[in-house]
Amino acid sequence: MQQHVSLIGAPTDIGAGARGASMGPEALRVAGLRAALEGHGVDVEDRGNLVGPANPWLPPSDGYRHLAEVVEWNQTVHDAVHAELALGRMPILLGGDHCLGIGSISAVARHCRERGRRLRVLWLDAHADFNTSVLTPSGNIHGMPVACLCGHGPRELVEIGGQVPAILPKWVRQIGIRSVDAGEKRFVHEQGLEVFDMRYIDEMGMRHTMDLALATLDANTHLHVSFDVDFLDAEIAPGVGTTVPGGPTYREAQLCMEMIADSGRMGSLDVMELNPALDVRNKTAVLAVDLIESLFGKSTLMRDRA
Repeated sequence: MQQHVSLIGAPTDIGAGARGASMGPEALRVAGLRAALEGHGVDVEDRGNLVGPANPWLPPSDGYRHLAEVVEWNQTVHDAVHAELALGRMPILLGGDHCLGIGSISAVARHCRERGRRLRVLWLDAHADFNTSVLTPSGNIHGMPVACLCGHGPRELVEIGGQVPAILPKWVRQIGIRSVDAGEKRFVHEQGLEVFDMRYIDEMGMRHTMDLALATLDANTHLHVSFDVDFLDAEIAPGVGTTVPGGPTYREAQLCMEMIADSGRMGSLDVMELNPALDVRNKTAVLAVDLIESLFGKSTLMRDRA
């Protein structure tokens, strides 16, 4: 796995329905992310925070809230992530709300096109984020990034990255899903998105789930992990704006991350929707750092990873 990492803060809640995710990057830094990664022999550069428009906190217009600002933030994220990949470094985007996945993943997809590599996206989330303006009355774009990446959204967003669609649904594996709107559910089925929801995890277990989600990865595959902190059960991770009961336990989440690490294919990472305003003594950020460590090789038992 890549051992040269760049941290990129994106301090905005521009696409969210609750304020506070803009403080996520600093909470992860306070929780010791850099030192934790360096403790695993990783070379870490903290690029600081990106700068973008303030959140005007307005109602939706033509089906979208803050579209112009969301576009500007995502273009900035796209440029920053693509630049780090071009340097041969692994970008870790510190969100910020999950609308920023549009800029991040479109940059990774562009990089893969340029290098002739396959892309696999693991979307760890309580939500499918496959809404459109027709399907959701809120207009909050953090519920739409996967749809936008697959070409279903406003032109200004779907064209970030230079190709429409930026990705295909068959490249995505969604894990931990447990909150999907009725219209969104139909759309997910129509598009053929592969979803391992919580019922599947309950019935089949996290190990089997991850075996399938990571199947067919090869040396030419770039694995992008988009980790929405609300993926986790709200009892252990209260610091998110959209908590949904019944998520993965601590051990299930650790196994998920350890199996991703074992694949040796992760080339980029988003850590999204951490909301310190709703947290308890930064415990969700501390847990997130703990799980990110597992993505870089920390395991409960000493194992031979050769």
